[in-house]
Amino acid sequence: MKLILAPMEGLTDPIMREVLTHVGSFDWCVTEFIRVTDAVLPDHVYHTYCPELLTDGKTAAGTPVHVQFLGNNAEMLAANAARVVELGAPAIDLNFGCPAKTVNRHRGGSVLLDEPEVVHQLVKAVRDAVPPHIPVSAKMRLGYLDRNYTLENAHAIEDAGAAWLTVHARTKAEGYTPPAFWDQLQPIQHALKINVIANGEIWNNQDAKQCRLESGCADLMLGRGAVTTPDLSQCIRQNIDTALLTWDGLLLLQSRFLQGNYKKEINMVGRYKQWLGMMSKHYPQAKTLWNEVKRIKHLQEIIDQLQHTTS
Repeated sequence: MKLILAPMEGLTDPIMREVLTHVGSFDWCVTEFIRVTDAVLPDHVYHTYCPELLTDGKTAAGTPVHVQFLGNNAEMLAANAARVVELGAPAIDLNFGCPAKTVNRHRGGSVLLDEPEVVHQLVKAVRDAVPPHIPVSAKMRLGYLDRNYTLENAHAIEDAGAAWLTVHARTKAEGYTPPAFWDQLQPIQHALKINVIANGEIWNNQDAKQCRLESGCADLMLGRGAVTTPDLSQCIRQNIDTALLTWDGLLLLQSRFLQGNYKKEINMVGRYKQWLGMMSKHYPQAKTLWNEVKRIKHLQEIIDQLQHTTS
């Protein structure tokens, strides 16, 4: 069983990848999408999204980081993919799943699922542009507003040379509202020769088992569940239904996050509060701590509060 940390814009950024791969057990993780329009991006953009390019394409824990692109310009996607591979990316992923209105309005992400022939063209262009030993994969949803082209898109991606396909088990129209339709992945898994990875609404070990049963997929991509319960991947691998990480252990992980020094102070403060709010779903102590820090605007004050909590 492979477990992968999902790409989530504004959430699984470099500091979150570093923290979650430190405590978790992931086979690889994927960057937030890098939007490509009509130019090859400067190297510093790749390094901002994926500083792991400077460390052999891996997090500090040794987990490979695949670079994800989003766009509709085949030539430019191919050129950017070729460049980021030169910089050390171990694999390329293409985004056909983003449901954001702004992205879709500019003909990116899940809106392209209404154009399977374009999906094929984009994947093939990237596959042809990078060395044969570099995997190219894609992530999609079941569809845009409906599921009319689910299998057509899956075949388009496979026929273009993708090494595997990850499917979020909802359409764009279904957003992130439960449930995820894991059973709808089974026809895809049966139809393709390449591996299909299941994604969506996997919050605990029981969800993981049920998803594998209904989808027929052996491998899982974990998103918000892994952020909410940082050791979720360990729980799944060990078939344990309750979190292994104690609250004290989680406080140490939070300290590691705050010392990441990845973004500007105001952004780090906001990111930490966001994460703490998500963890309150499973940790009542997180809700208490969130109430204590929610009005704090300076990073050092939050670090001091955290140290006071652990003392």
